[in-house]
Amino acid sequence: MKTPVLFYRLVVLATCMLFLSTSMLMPGNPRASAANSYSITNATWLWNTKLIETSSDELISFMADQGIDTIFLQISSSVSKTSYTEFIRSANEHQISVYALNGAPNWALESNLPKLNSFMTWINNYQNSVNADEKFAGIQVDIEPYLLPDWSTNWTSLVTQWQNNVTYLASEAKKISLPLNAALPFWLDKYKAPGQNITLSYWMISNLDSVSLMTYRDKAATIFDLAKAELAEAELLNKKVYISVETKRSNEGNHVTFYEEGASYLNTELLSVRSKASLYSSFAGIAVHDLIGWMELANNTDNLRTLPQ
Repeated sequence: MKTPVLFYRLVVLATCMLFLSTSMLMPGNPRASAANSYSITNATWLWNTKLIETSSDELISFMADQGIDTIFLQISSSVSKTSYTEFIRSANEHQISVYALNGAPNWALESNLPKLNSFMTWINNYQNSVNADEKFAGIQVDIEPYLLPDWSTNWTSLVTQWQNNVTYLASEAKKISLPLNAALPFWLDKYKAPGQNITLSYWMISNLDSVSLMTYRDKAATIFDLAKAELAEAELLNKKVYISVETKRSNEGNHVTFYEEGASYLNTELLSVRSKASLYSSFAGIAVHDLIGWMELANNTDNLRTLPQ
């Protein structure tokens, strides 16, 4: 008699679990949306930092729904310290880490080392003056020296200066116990580091804690193909690589962004990217550039275009 009763209880329990898991995935269930998207995306950028003063709840709510766990937030002197502390505290409550972001092409030049020093000093002073739940979780730099004329006219000198500045940033980040991430183009594996028999991408990955690879294309197969070399290099180095995609309109061509295709196509392609890239232990996740462009794409409306750009 005991065996049938036990069997019956197990059947009921299994049925209930199946019902609950199925209901979680039903369209319209907000928890289903968050659970599904969490497996697709991991990070995003916010360049217009003033938005954390006026639209913080909206920004964090969207990121939480999309399963974002990291945001690269540009540091702006026009934003108050209180705004940073409130935003970071709220983000942490939603399990979203905030990285301090800054950079410019001329940050590759040794003559601009004072700018880098000012940035790192600001972060250090901030970290030492706030509570634990208000601190930055890391640093990201977006330098892109290939936009400077010297990239084509004085390449070795420019890249050597860039390397020296990255070394400096990595050293300063280590002093304040923060991981350092950098946005990098996908094609650095085509260049050799000056005076060394390694690729420039390998050098960068080895000197950073993680990188955000700007594989800005609108097809999963192409995105993955552009990231494979760096994923392999990072795996050898035990480092992490974010594969990044674009959602904003691009003057480089429609193939660079998902702006024309929309959010549904974006999610489908990103699922495919994640499936392919997850074969590498170095794969950190997918980063979407940028938060406002993504929100506009996801909402398929002009309402958010009223936000300052």
